[in-house]
Amino acid sequence: MKKLKNEAELIKAAIIAGTKYVEARGAAEFEPTDSATDKVLYIYRLFVHDKIIQALPEDQVSDKTIKHKLAIWYAKQLPKGHSLL
Repeated sequence: MKKLKNEAELIKAAIIAGTKYVEARGAAEFEPTDSATDKVLYIYRLFVHDKIIQALPEDQVSDKTIKHKLAIWYAKQLPKGHSLL
């Protein structure tokens, strides 16, 4: 797994965008006390269910790989030349 440039910022932005998607879809409402790990896992599972991203093999599912997958997804949503790319 190759680390992306600005991966930490991409992950933060992906969590924000994913949270908006989850709440707009009416699938869940996150509380301020929910951990980032819980949010990331829920967003990942919903994106896989909605066929937005491809699922990882279950033996490779971890916090690190899910965050990386969400960062890749978010990077693909950005226009060329964006500062995070």
